[in-house]
Amino acid sequence: MQTLIIELPGDERVPRLLRLEPGDSVRFGRGAPGTPVDFVLDDPAVARLAGEVTAAEDYWALTNYSRSTTYVVENPEGAGEHVKVTPGRVGAPVPFEISRVVLPGRQAPVYFRVFAPLHAHLDPRRTDPGDGSGTLSAFPLDETAKYFLVLVALCERRLRDESVVAIPSVPAVVERLRPLPSCRDLTAEAVNFHVDYLAREKLRIRTAAAGERAADPGGFRREAVVSLALRFDLVREEHLNLLPARVKRRASVHGA
Repeated sequence: MQTLIIELPGDERVPRLLRLEPGDSVRFGRGAPGTPVDFVLDDPAVARLAGEVTAAEDYWALTNYSRSTTYVVENPEGAGEHVKVTPGRVGAPVPFEISRVVLPGRQAPVYFRVFAPLHAHLDPRRTDPGDGSGTLSAFPLDETAKYFLVLVALCERRLRDESVVAIPSVPAVVERLRPLPSCRDLTAEAVNFHVDYLAREKLRIRTAAAGERAADPGGFRREAVVSLALRFDLVREEHLNLLPARVKRRASVHGA
């Protein structure tokens, strides 16, 4: 079972991904003859062998091979939470579901992103007897994550029972979320990535038939995640409070 996804540096519009199973490790750095790495961080300030990522059950660990440079693992979904991994630190556990690993670069920081989609969450509506054997959520969604905001925005029209029940387009989701401080730099490419992450990793939706993929792959994914989220009450009316307030449009007044 694949428990870790590494998004390699490069064009975020067409992300390159490495998928790891528990116990798998990959090394990164500038690389050199005799010093092979699994993915390259092409910056002269990065060591030839800079570090190693190891997948565990539902988290991951970072090893820092540098002798002098501290690496920072940020939670881009949070409010500045981060973990420092000091030189020589082996197997530092990272608690975030979505992380950005940042290394100092010559001109600008160098980074790559890591996703641990199998983080377990207790079912918030559980009624366990208190014996410590809590019921886990079948679909472990982090309601503080940006992908959950995207999901709520996709579900909003149907939750409000509006006459127009079409799933919002990607540009419409961007426009709806842009007023939030955490979404001011949200792009269409990022929304597409979040939808794909929800469909593949969090909600485990099967791939559409070939004809549907060819006709409208993005539309199928959006429809599928909304349908499943609403069917199992993963997104509910109270979650609409996470969205920006809707601007009321004033009716035009035509004078005589």
